[in-house]
Parts: sequence; C-alpha cells; structure tokens
Amino acid sequence: MRDAGRGALPQSADLLWIAGYAAAFILTHRFAAAWGGQGFYSLLYPPAGVRMALLWSRGPRLTLAIVVAEMAVQTATGWIVPGEPGWITNAIGVARPPLVYGAVVWLVCRIAAHASSSLSIAPMPLGLASVTAPVAVAVVALPWALLKPELTGVVGLRQTYASLAGYTVGDLLGVLLLTPPLLWVIQAAREGPRRVFWPETRLFFVIGEAVLVLGGAIAFGLLLVRIDLGVPSIPALLAVAWIGLRFGRTAGWCAIVIVAAIVLPWTTGNMPLAERLTLHMSLTSVVVVGYLAGSFADAQARARADLARRDRMLFQAERLKTLRAMSVAVIHEIGQPLSTLALEAKHLHEITVGADREIAETAALINRKAASLSMLVHRLRRFGGRALDEPSALPVSSLIETVAALVRPEAKGRRVLLEIAPVASNLIVLGQEIELVQAIVNIVRNAIQAADGCVQIDAEGQGDRVEVTVTNRCPGHQAPQPGMGVGSLVARAILEAHEGTLIRETDAAGMVRATLSLPLVGAAG
Repeated sequence: MRDAGRGALPQSADLLWIAGYAAAFILTHRFAAAWGGQGFYSLLYPPAGVRMALLWSRGPRLTLAIVVAEMAVQTATGWIVPGEPGWITNAIGVARPPLVYGAVVWLVCRIAAHASSSLSIAPMPLGLASVTAPVAVAVVALPWALLKPELTGVVGLRQTYASLAGYTVGDLLGVLLLTPPLLWVIQAAREGPRRVFWPETRLFFVIGEAVLVLGGAIAFGLLLVRIDLGVPSIPALLAVAWIGLRFGRTAGWCAIVIVAAIVLPWTTGNMPLAERLTLHMSLTSVVVVGYLAGSFADAQARARADLARRDRMLFQAERLKTLRAMSVAVIHEIGQPLSTLALEAKHLHEITVGADREIAETAALINRKAASLSMLVHRLRRFGGRALDEPSALPVSSLIETVAALVRPEAKGRRVLLEIAPVASNLIVLGQEIELVQAIVNIVRNAIQAADGCVQIDAEGQGDRVEVTVTNRCPGHQAPQPGMGVGSLVARAILEAHEGTLIRETDAAGMVRATLSLPLVGAAG
C-alpha cells in the first residue's frame, strides 16, 4: 500500500480518482440489482469492491471524499431527497459504510505497521481488511436496523437479521471478487505489468493441477446436486483452498471467479430468499477461505524471500568483517611511512617558501596531497579500530563530517550538490560510531540516488533528542513508491538499536525528508 495519509485534503489527482469512483459506483450499483430482493441490500454488491480498492490504493485519507461522492450519487438517483421525511436517516445510512470501511483500512494498516507476525506481511493485511470491513459495517448497522426497520424495508426480527446477513454476504462477495483485479490494474498502470503469482515451476503443470483439483470438485458437487443431495460447498471450498495455498492469491482468485461464475447466474432468477441466501453464504465461505489461503501463501513466500535476502546480507557481513581485518592490517603497514612522508613534505614546503615560485608551488602541492593522504589513512585507521565496537559518546558534528567524506565522491559523480548546515558542537549521542555512520550514509546515499540536483543535511537539537534531516527533491516532483530499500532497512534497524527512529515524509511538491532521531546524552563542555 502506498504511503497515504499525508495531508488532510485530497490533491488534484485524488479528485480525478473520486470522479472515476463516482462513475464506477453508478455502474456497479446498477449491476447489483440483479441479486436484490426483499430488503434494501443486494446479495452481490460490487460497489463495495470499488470502494475498498480506492481506499487501499489511495489511503484512508479519502474516506470523507468517498462519502461525499456516494451521497452525491444517491442524491442524484433519488434515494436521498433533502427536505423529505427521513432524508437525514437515509443520508446516514449512505455515509455509514464508507466511514466504517475507511476506519477498518486505517486500523488494519496501523496494526500491520507495528505487528511482527505473518499477518503483517503483504498481502495478508489487504485480505484481513477485505473480510473485516463488510462484517464491521453489518455490526454497526445492526442497532439501526433494529431501531429503524423501515431502512431495510423489512419487518420482524427474522427478516431484519436475514437482510443484514444478505448485506454482509453481498459486500464480502463484491469486495473479494472485484478488489483484487482493480488493485492489480492500478499497480500495473503505476509500475508496469509484472509476474504476479506463478511459482517457480512449469506453467503447464500449474494449470494442469489447478484444473484437475477444481474440475474434480465441481464435478463432484454437480453430481450431488443431480441426485438431490443438496448443494454442498465443501468440495469447492477444499479445492479453492488447495489452489490458494499451492499457487498463491492470484491463482486462488481465478478459482474463486470460476466457482462464482457457476453459482451467481443460478441465483439471479426467481428463488426463495432462504435458498438464495444459503447459496450465497456457501459461496462466500468458499471465496473467503480461498482468498485468505492465497494471501497467506503469498505472505509466506514473501517472508521466505526476506529471510533469504537477510541470509545473503549476513554472508556479505561476514565477508566485510574479513575485509575489514585485512584493511586494518594494510592501513597499519602504510600508516607510519605516510606519516613520515607528510612530515617531510611539510618541512620541504617550509624551507622552499622563499625559493623559486615554481619550486615553492610544487612543494606546497606535495605538502597538501601528503597531508590529505595522511589524514585519510588516519581516518580509516580510526574507523576500523576495535575501540569503535564499543558504545561511546560521539559528537554529531564528527559523525556528519565522516559521512560527508564518505558520500561526497558519489554525490560528485551524480552531479548532486551536497549542502551541510553547521552542526552545534554540544550535540552528543551515545552509540557505536561505525554503525551510526553506516546508518546515516545509507540514508544519504538513497537521497543522492533519487535527488534532483541537491541534497541537504541538517542536525539540530529538539529537547532531549537530536534530529538529523536529509532532504532531497525527486525528479519530476514524483514521490517514490513505498519501500525504502535494503539500505534504509539496515539504517532503521541500527537506529532502533540505539533507541532512535527513522521517519520518511513526502510533501505535495515532491520534497522527500528522512528524519533520524537519536537521544542526547549531554553537552560538550
């Protein structure tokens, strides 16, 4: 999901999304009438899928805009007639579902951001939100249905509960059948088409196994119907769950669509409410289980990929550890000769001050180069020293100076101007210098690679913490997609180990700010 929630008001691009949503709402709302019946709710409600797709792709900050769009559509179609008796109640009934959907999406995103279980790994949060939102709306609507039964056009407790059950079933089917393809289309339009679900095996065997399992389940179900043993959902449920677990969410969704294409045309004709509701509830169980099984399989596959990537990073870290030991040995060997050379170059420069101009300039150049090389070796020796493995009090100005020395060559190669504001000398943090420098370097390198000409680094105290802000503008004022790369994942882990935080923000002008916050331990005397 994209990093939504920046700004309270929708931007111009969001207004286009809202206009498109209103048009899609009208079309899908008419399509839902085929499964309407006694009561206000339809047993298949595609507008719910369009609503969930927009909220998940653009963020819950569009909730109020979606409410306004739906109320405008319902006013235009005559359901809400301002001034007539009960129009406020009707308006509340229209506004309630998108408000609850927005709240559920926001809550699921918050929980997923702070959870560490497999339920927080994409696409499981979307699956949980897709199942939870329709149920939550039905729970919220229950008091209204009991107090205002005229809203649903039914009377009696049995019909009220049947109407709400139909509402839940219709929303679940609409969300789980329509939201996934809409999100895939949005993702393809934003990032280009990509391979989405097939595992690392031959396509022929994947399709063959899926067809064999699902075809067998459907044939067995139809056989039971033919011999008057009811319409069992267990064979289709097991088949769809198997396909979802084996091949992922997209394959599971394709199997769901096939099952729905068999059941839904059957329920459009004249059929008793109880029988139609039973069939749709059975279909809903198949859809929910299949989609969650596929989402779980995709989440596990992503978790395995993350673990494999972390293993590779650990192997690389071991290599770097060996390389560090070798580098320290080399630096130790060349450090003493370079120090001697720097001293001799300085002496040569001093005694040639009054000599011929060309000799003096040559001596001065040798002195500068030797001093620079000696300082570089001194910094490398200090950076690779064992003493830096232990936490110590570190001036932030020294950290920024070291970071600047490490990233300037890359910034120069990419023609990016590196602007560093003066840092107060009394800002001191406690930590491991190598790790903190690495964390800041990773963030600055990310900014340089995405910058449009300039990267700014500022550090200032904020109460009992110091904040280091890295600011850059993205080309074309287009904010990058969510996900900050491995470098930022490492930086975040380092900062959290030092009781720090990393926050990334993007404003409407395309300005990206990464703010690193660390606790202060005192002031330099």
